[in-house]
Amino acid sequence: MPHVFVTGGLGFIGSHTTLVLLEHGHSVVILDNLSNAFERVFTHMKKLAGDKADKMKFVQGDLRDKALLDKLFSEEKFDAVIHFAGFKAVGESVEKPLEYYDNNFCGSVALLEAMRTHKCMNLVFSSSCTVYGMVEKTPITEDFPLAAVSPYGRTKLFQEDMYRDVAASDPSWRILLLRYFNPVGAHPSGDLGEHPVGIPNNLMPYVQQVALGQREFLRVFGGDYPTPDGSAIRDYIHVMDLAEGHVAAVKLIVEDEKLGCKPVNLGTGRGTSVLEMIKAFEENTGAKVPYKVVDRRAGDTIAVWAATELAESLLGWKSKLSLADMCRDQWAWASKYPQGYETPVKQDQQ
Repeated sequence: MPHVFVTGGLGFIGSHTTLVLLEHGHSVVILDNLSNAFERVFTHMKKLAGDKADKMKFVQGDLRDKALLDKLFSEEKFDAVIHFAGFKAVGESVEKPLEYYDNNFCGSVALLEAMRTHKCMNLVFSSSCTVYGMVEKTPITEDFPLAAVSPYGRTKLFQEDMYRDVAASDPSWRILLLRYFNPVGAHPSGDLGEHPVGIPNNLMPYVQQVALGQREFLRVFGGDYPTPDGSAIRDYIHVMDLAEGHVAAVKLIVEDEKLGCKPVNLGTGRGTSVLEMIKAFEENTGAKVPYKVVDRRAGDTIAVWAATELAESLLGWKSKLSLADMCRDQWAWASKYPQGYETPVKQDQQ
């Protein structure tokens, strides 16, 4: 089975994907600089991997360290790369655009250079539906116009442009641009999940913190959208489904010599409103999530969900897990680790 290099592999999606890669028989080397992750994640991953833990290795380091990349690619002989590493907070990117371009874009340039030098030309890129900008209609297909509206979104879009350019220049490259919608949930064991550093930027970690009593209430941005309940609609996808999508992507880039560079949406194809998600969370966990409807947030789109036909036809993949699964698994993680990876160790050994 292919030997896979996973950048940002201790992050939320990277850690879950690595475990699923191991389940499918792959071996993995993770590179993470821990700027938005915790070394303890790897301890949890080893526990969950069981007898496959020896097929996984963690290296702490930065993607912009060209000497380190050269060393790893020389020693490991990778068959494919999954590239998650990158800063990802929209608001922060507006305040620190240079740091975002340096980390996200320049890091990717260094990665491509190492891949080309060592003739590992198979890449799965962690892109985002943010590259579609402010969409006017749904579902979103991969041929929608691209128009990112934040520095973070532009770092994703500029990377996509770069990957399209390198693939056009050399047919040896095989690249899949996986455009995620809204990843939520956690590993069903409750031992692996999302731990945002600072105030959460996404809905579910915030819901979780309110349900735990760590925050007084959830602010629902906008109650007057032209949707059935007035709140914004998004396509929430379970992180374990997303992980399986990456395994399918690795299989395709390794096998299809004429793939070139293609974008693929990873979503459920179903829209769920913020208020529907709150209700589902309460119904499936027994927890209460007090909320207040406040003014709309600048830059938020009314409704976003994915067209999934290409993922099904090209990757042979579709989401399987329900809204109830997302909520139950999120709560299993939250209940077991209320402070995430900073929860005292004695608690996670119970």
